[in-house]
Amino acid sequence: MTTFKSLSSAMFKGFYRDKMTIFFTFVFPLMFLVIFGLLFRDSGTDKTKIAVIGDGPVIVALEQTGVLEFERFDSLDAAVAKVQDGDLPAVVAARGNTVEVRYARSDQVKSAVVQGIVNGVVDKVNLGVTGRPPTFTVESQSVEDSSLQAIQYLTPGILSWAVSISGVFGSALTLVSWRKKQVLRRIRLAPVSAATVLSSRVLVSIGTAVVQAVVFVAVASLPLFGLKLAGSWWLALPLLVLGTTAFFSIGMLVGAFCKTEEAASGAANFIVMPMAFLSGTFFPLDQAPAWLRTVSKVIPLRHMNDGMLDVLVRGKGIEALVVPSAVLIGFTLVVGFIASRVFRWED
Repeated sequence: MTTFKSLSSAMFKGFYRDKMTIFFTFVFPLMFLVIFGLLFRDSGTDKTKIAVIGDGPVIVALEQTGVLEFERFDSLDAAVAKVQDGDLPAVVAARGNTVEVRYARSDQVKSAVVQGIVNGVVDKVNLGVTGRPPTFTVESQSVEDSSLQAIQYLTPGILSWAVSISGVFGSALTLVSWRKKQVLRRIRLAPVSAATVLSSRVLVSIGTAVVQAVVFVAVASLPLFGLKLAGSWWLALPLLVLGTTAFFSIGMLVGAFCKTEEAASGAANFIVMPMAFLSGTFFPLDQAPAWLRTVSKVIPLRHMNDGMLDVLVRGKGIEALVVPSAVLIGFTLVVGFIASRVFRWED
């Protein structure tokens, strides 16, 4: 235990004294979270802006819906010109008891939305004027759906990607560096078991992953981004541990083959970067081709992304960890076994 503590302490100090390691472990992936979080912060919250001419009960009712933004014009020709230029999807002109709608044929989605809102508001106003009870009534009730804001989707994915960077690069570069400097040879000859050395390095990676999670969640929870954690957020901790060991095994495999730090860094990048895009880290894969969705299911980062998403923001329970945990454990055992077979103490 004394040897384990000493090795772990030395590895922690060596890790956090390396400024480049700190940058690529924390700052580099955090930059993606901040940039994408700012770019998509207001996605889905914009109101549809339309041109409005005149006034009256229909215009007032349209404004009260809260889903339309008005740009007022004095001339119908000027408003229609805006629609023709593609700047606005529709014009609503109130003239006495007539409401005229001019819409852009090319923007069918927004035009249909505007027409539906205007027709509904006109029917409601007519009903209020006549005072007659409606023949048909509509009962509506809001339902909570599973759609997510951008920051809710990005935080779990980019956090998982950051953990993969730390695990793969940390183990691969450490193994190559120690082999070149004959550290592995000394460890082999010293009265220290390989399991002790390996477990102490895994502990450093797990500790780093926990720190990454705290930093990422803290930044994403700022009012500027507005991340809201679900009640079962603490279930992300087992995923951090399992994900770290899975990516650590990949790094061990890379480090077993590469002879220089440059080669190990290039090989790690070749694995980590495509894995991020194929796993839905930055964008959902729902609309991706079927073959891409199939390929993503064999990538450990995809399952870690899904598990982190479910427990951090969707509020799912421990049942959401079953599949991701099984895949990560299986991946660790298989890749770790292969890495142990090709492991070399010396070049």
